[in-house]
Amino acid sequence: MNETLVAIAVVKSVVLLLGGAITAIAYRAYRRAGDPSLGVLGAGFAIITLGALVSGAANQFFAVPLETGVLVNSVFLAVGLAVITYSLYMQG
Repeated sequence: MNETLVAIAVVKSVVLLLGGAITAIAYRAYRRAGDPSLGVLGAGFAIITLGALVSGAANQFFAVPLETGVLVNSVFLAVGLAVITYSLYMQG
């Protein structure tokens, strides 16, 4: 395994940890406050985190080309950001 693949695995692991933490915090805030926008916010971060997991696993365990993994991650990222944007508009 070359240095770039190791670096990608490390960064994906950090994204999973931080994304999971943000998702959990948003979910707890939703449960405490009962504000639906916080639930949608958490869902947006969960989608982004899931994208990192899916693309990383596809590349590491299923020999999916790196370019395809980047595309999959980018799609999840775009959808997650759209959901987060929607959650911010829900409050208005």
